[in-house]
Amino acid sequence: MLNDQDINKLTTVLASKKDVEEIKSDLGDLKELVQGLIISNDSIAKSISDLRLEYAAISTQLSRHDRWIKQIAEKVGLNLAME
Repeated sequence: MLNDQDINKLTTVLASKKDVEEIKSDLGDLKELVQGLIISNDSIAKSISDLRLEYAAISTQLSRHDRWIKQIAEKVGLNLAME
């Protein structure tokens, strides 16, 4: 059988109901924080995707303008020199 001394030793080692409730509360807070980070990460990923798409459109437009300028310069006999 367990005596009072054994029970006291066990209570110092084992988690109490209060300890378990505190851990549950902390885990709930941690879960909430992780959810917020995931949402933020998704938002950043979407922004990066949008910027990539916009960059591709700008790059295409710039190439087109460059080609047009070269065609115009060739037709009017203008030499486009790089400085």
